[in-house]
Amino acid sequence: MGAVCHVDLLSILRRIPNHKLCMTAISASAPGKIILFGEHAVVYGRPAIAVPIHQVKAKAIIFPAPRMSPGSIFIQAPDIGMEANLIELPQDNPLAASIQVVLKELNISHPPAFKLRITSTIPLAAGMGSGAAVSAAIIRVLSNFLGQPLPDHRVSDLVFEIEKIHHGTPSGIDNTVITHGMPTFFIRDRMGHNTIATFRVAQPFTIVIADTGISSPTSITVGDVREGWRQNPDYYETLFDEVGKVVLSAREAIENGQIEDLGRLMDENHSLLGDMGVSSQELDRLVKIAKNEGALGAKLSGGGRGGNIIVLVYNTSADQIAECLRLAGAVRTLTAVIR
Repeated sequence: MGAVCHVDLLSILRRIPNHKLCMTAISASAPGKIILFGEHAVVYGRPAIAVPIHQVKAKAIIFPAPRMSPGSIFIQAPDIGMEANLIELPQDNPLAASIQVVLKELNISHPPAFKLRITSTIPLAAGMGSGAAVSAAIIRVLSNFLGQPLPDHRVSDLVFEIEKIHHGTPSGIDNTVITHGMPTFFIRDRMGHNTIATFRVAQPFTIVIADTGISSPTSITVGDVREGWRQNPDYYETLFDEVGKVVLSAREAIENGQIEDLGRLMDENHSLLGDMGVSSQELDRLVKIAKNEGALGAKLSGGGRGGNIIVLVYNTSADQIAECLRLAGAVRTLTAVIR
């Protein structure tokens, strides 16, 4: 057995440039994200704007395990109560799939044994890209561990493949923003080609993210919108067109520092999302409370029917509005400055 293990390891090392296999614990992380404008319509070729939220993140750590059998991979994800060997997990498990896409990408079938620990402070099913961030962190740490760090654009491509497990028909915006870590204007056309552009924020602005505490998997709302579109395409295409106009105006407002205009556009986008059927009484209630407390604008963010609202505020009123939202039932709030 010793000779076989020795040959397997050498064959792996030959595929790693300069034998840069990492033999100490290493880590990688990826931020959360929030969609400012354009959710749902972005799946149908309209633009969207999203920003990374660095106050929350997913983190992946790899510990080399030379005493384990070559090829053995043990996964710990305490946030979801998981401890399992890779071979025990189904292929469509997102954690397992994130590992497998890297091994396939690097053409490594029997990696050195290691333990992978994954943690995240990004709320689950809240429209903040928790799944994409976990995948990005795993892909980065594993490719680094194997001595072949992947460039951002390739990490993004691989995360998108994993996102199909989470969401069925992902837009491509989560993997893009989370991987690149910058405010992004994004369009994915009907042929699946991405147009990605970072852009200038002329005047930093403050948002409060308020979590309803209601879990609402994005795959369900995306599927419901698709079904509505299939049954009444003209109606939904009109809604998507209107959202697209809002997004273009929002980018112009951000680039010109027109923050009050940005608030009005958030209100308009929320109304259009309601027309698509992805808002809810609780989301609408919190939006109304934020507006009554002096917010410049407010809207749901992400899949809808739960998860978060985002509230545009003056920096001086952020704490007050956040407190009011918590008193009104938001389970948590997070204040972020977008630069």
